[in-house]
Amino acid sequence: MILLDLKKIDMACSSCGTKKTQTGQVQGCQNNGSCGTSGCNKVNQFDWLSHLEIPDPTPFPFVEVKFKGGRKGYYRNEQGIDLQIGDYVVVEALRGYHIGMVSLRGELVRLQMKKLKLNTQDANLTEIWRMAQARDMEKFAESRRRELPTLYRSRQVVIELNLNMKISDVEFQADGTKATFYYSADHRVDFRELIKCLGMEFRVRIEMRQINVRQESARIGGIGSCGRELCCSTWLADLKNIEPIIARYQNLSINAQKVTGQCGRLKCCLNYELDTYLDALHDIPQVPNEELTTGLGIARLQKTDIFKKILWFSYQFEGDGDWYPLTAEQVTQALQWQKEGLIIPSLQADEWGLLENAVSNKNESGLNQKKEKSLNRNTRRQTDSQEYE
Repeated sequence: MILLDLKKIDMACSSCGTKKTQTGQVQGCQNNGSCGTSGCNKVNQFDWLSHLEIPDPTPFPFVEVKFKGGRKGYYRNEQGIDLQIGDYVVVEALRGYHIGMVSLRGELVRLQMKKLKLNTQDANLTEIWRMAQARDMEKFAESRRRELPTLYRSRQVVIELNLNMKISDVEFQADGTKATFYYSADHRVDFRELIKCLGMEFRVRIEMRQINVRQESARIGGIGSCGRELCCSTWLADLKNIEPIIARYQNLSINAQKVTGQCGRLKCCLNYELDTYLDALHDIPQVPNEELTTGLGIARLQKTDIFKKILWFSYQFEGDGDWYPLTAEQVTQALQWQKEGLIIPSLQADEWGLLENAVSNKNESGLNQKKEKSLNRNTRRQTDSQEYE
């Protein structure tokens, strides 16, 4: 290998190659290759990518692991195990281990942890031990088989202790040393005696975890009235409160059997089209007290078709008789005439012609009166100016 002393190499251009120090070394122009003549760098190229950061080729050292009931956790992959989505792994748990399925990996895990405000330096984030082997899966299946008998027996114990709570699900740890009981209750429950009874009954560590009715439906699952699997048990992770006014915006009858889901609360799907309904409501006029005055009597608003922009009215003296459709523009015009002291003859828009002619004549007469007043005012001003002169 030939080593070159760059300090002793003469520069290519004469302007900087002749400058030397006291020791005889070439001083150079100190422009670091950006001299104006380009004499030092023949056929040089500009680095257009110098300001871009090179992505880190190492994979993100965390993976998302999914457990029973849609519960997810984030674990370190410090051993660099080549994991794919769907692989079963053995993860560290409190005084034991658990088995879960890899549901997400790579940069998406980084974004999820950022969204959930999880710090990668948090010591509570445990690590993945290994890929699940056949013996691990056999023990895991044995723990899962214990869950259903344990659920039935725990409900009997709750009834015996006369506790006002409902145990909806049981999850055993893969090593069979711990059982988590998911329950729902309207009020605070003292379950210390229950924990003692369950511990003596099943010989495992007991953890009680309270969930609300929406989370209970998400864990149990089921089929909705639409014929599909429940949104909360498949893809919907953010369970929001649904207010009754949302059903009113969509002109839905407040019928508990139609607008409530399996959890007993208003359906989450009522929120899906809410923005579309709110945008369409901007073009629908607000009828005061849902009543419109006509020449035949008071007409009451019965139904509003938001997207077709049609409002249906019926006369009070007819009860629930015939309904008469009016467009949003016609209702807006009728309300405007009502403010001006004019009353539409009936709910038949074909009979509004005489009223429209009367309004137009009234507007024309009012305009003529304004013109006459303006003309008279100008005439008086001219007369006054002539008398003054």
